[in-house]
This record gives sequence, C-alpha cells and structure tokens, in this order.
Amino acid sequence: MIDTPLDALVIGSGPAGLMAAETLVKAGRKVTIIEAKPSAGRKFLMAGKSGLNLTKDEPLDTFIRAYGGAADWLYPMVAQLDPVEVMAFAEDLGQPVFTGTTGRVFPKAMKASPLLRAWLQRLDAQMFLRWRWTGFDGDALAFDTPDGPQTLSPKVTVLALGGASWSRLGSDGAWADILAAKGVSLAPFKPANMGLCVTWSDHMTAHLGTPLKNIALHAGDMRQRGEAVISHRGLEGGGIYAISSAVRDGAALTFDLLPDRAVDGLISRLKKRPKKQTLTKALTGLGLDPLKRALLQEFARPLPDDPATLAALIKALPVKHDGPRPMDEAISTAGGVPQSALTKGLMLEAIPGMFVAGEMLDWEAPTGGYLINGCFATGRWAGLHAAMY
Repeated sequence: MIDTPLDALVIGSGPAGLMAAETLVKAGRKVTIIEAKPSAGRKFLMAGKSGLNLTKDEPLDTFIRAYGGAADWLYPMVAQLDPVEVMAFAEDLGQPVFTGTTGRVFPKAMKASPLLRAWLQRLDAQMFLRWRWTGFDGDALAFDTPDGPQTLSPKVTVLALGGASWSRLGSDGAWADILAAKGVSLAPFKPANMGLCVTWSDHMTAHLGTPLKNIALHAGDMRQRGEAVISHRGLEGGGIYAISSAVRDGAALTFDLLPDRAVDGLISRLKKRPKKQTLTKALTGLGLDPLKRALLQEFARPLPDDPATLAALIKALPVKHDGPRPMDEAISTAGGVPQSALTKGLMLEAIPGMFVAGEMLDWEAPTGGYLINGCFATGRWAGLHAAMY
C-alpha cells in the first residue's frame, strides 16, 4: 500500500514524469509515482526502438527555435536542461552518448531500455503500476487500482500524462475531461509529427515502401531538407514530420525534387533535349530516379513539354494529399494545457498544488531530439516548482 500522508505525487512515468520525480527527490521530497500501465515509460521505450534521439547538439539560441510559437515560453525551462545537460544526464546514468553527422545525439546503446532501467534503479521513489487516475473525489484524487477504487491526498502533484496519441502506450488524453471539469481551459488536441494520407494511383504500387531521398519539402514558411517514405497509407518519415504542423494548419506542400540544382540550369538542359529523346530519358539525365519520375507523373499528369513549366514543377511539385493521418498514429500532439492556464512554475491556476509537464502542455516540436528534450526540461521545471510549493 501507499505510505500516507503523501508528500509528492507524480502521475505518469514517461520522461517528463520521471524527470519531475527525480527533481523532487533531489529537493528532499518523498515521492510516489503512479502509472496506469503495467510498466514504466512505454512510449519512451517505443521512441527508442530505432535509436533513442535524446537531443540535438547545437547552440541553445538555435535549438530553441524548433519550438516555434512556444519558444519564448519554454526558453527558461530548456535553458536549465539544454542539450549539454541532457548529454550529461545520460552519461551520469552510465549511458555514453555520441553525436551523429546531423547533430542528433544518441546513447551508444541505441536503445531506451538501458537508460530507463538505470534511471529507475537510481530513482529513490515508490512506484505503483496499473493505477489509473479517474478524477477527483472532493479534494482528493481518485484512482482505479488492482485492489479497487482508491483516493489519495498528496501535498503536491505533478501530472505528466502525455498527449493524445499512441493511446495503447498510455497517452490517451483522457485527463482533458477531468481538468476541464475543474475549470481548466484547454487548447484542442491536434496531431503533430504525423504522416499524411495520400490515395495513390495504381502506377505508384511498385514504389510503396520506398524512401524518397535528397529532397527539400516546403510548407508555408517552413523548408526542410530530408527524406519521406512512400507508404501504402500515404507519406511518412522525418522530412514529412518536420513540416507537418504547417501542412496541418493549411499550408500547401511542395517537393523540390532536385534541391541542389537551380531552376535556370534545368530549363537550359531541357531546352537542349534532342527531339527524338523520350521525356523519361531526359528526366533521368537531370538526375531524377524512378521514384521521383513517378511522383512527377502522379502529381502533374500530364507532364508539360514546356521546359520552364516542367523545371518549375521539378523544383516545386504540388503534393496532393487527404490531410493528416489519424491523431492516435501521430508521434506527438499539440494542444492541451495552455500557458494561460498556468503559473510561471507550471502550476494549474484552477487547482493549486497541481503541476503539469511534458506533452500535456500546449507546445510542439519536431522529432530529432527536440521533443524528448522538451519533455525532460518541462519535467524538471515542474518538479523544481512543485518542490518549492
């Protein structure tokens, strides 16, 4: 059973919750962690399956720009747990890190499980699994547990329940109704770092599962060099995720299929095309591989013969899509608890003594280390202010 009276309670055992818990412990608080799932950090472990990208090794003033409209709000939080500090945190857990060619930082083990295991072993806090927070019972917090309904009355609580994607891993957004019933004004959830739905024509069947490499993606004011994957569901991959927020909010998406070539040079080459040369051969000569040629046919059929018009399409191919993939498939979500509902220390104005961290907050960031670093940073910030409260 849980020791009472309760000092500090953390609900949620992802990176934000565990960082809040560790910060509270270091401040001398006795911490209890509640987790709805049978094990800790399930989404964190999933994020590390293909290589846990902890942060990105770049100057803070550059790094913070990835948080877009929330950059000014998050700056003091990220500044006290910046990329250098995150690397040191991993090293302190016995997980040496390395920096890839793009600046992304990974544990040398390339997995989340060794880091999470070491973190849990170091963390001096009791943890209770399969406890789901269901709301309030008067001033107490109510839970469904393996032993039936329970109520707790901690001195201070940190919520780190995630956003509203990957519900099977615990981030189902059910907490939104609980907080709204207590008078907390919330921003609607929106998918972030998500793929796009595309209904491909039959001629794209041979290319499904193929990565689209060395392109630049444009959406609104956003430009990203990267890759995309042509999947049976549409478009996925890091390049798509990086500009997905602008596309979600209504910006048109275009691909620059030859980002290292100038449009004038392409026009000149196309004008010199021999009369008997097929268009396929001409496009191949420009450096367009079979997948890029197929995309041109998919989104610009029929292809124009005019060199200037064709070159313009190669440099800015309009991508027709059917909108974002469903929110539960998104890597993360925007929306949740806005800055206006919080104190500077991330305490809910409507519920004194209850703090919020991680993806529950209304911010978003691209993958590539920014998302996890932001969760770490807001977790520490909430833990520090909860300890002072």
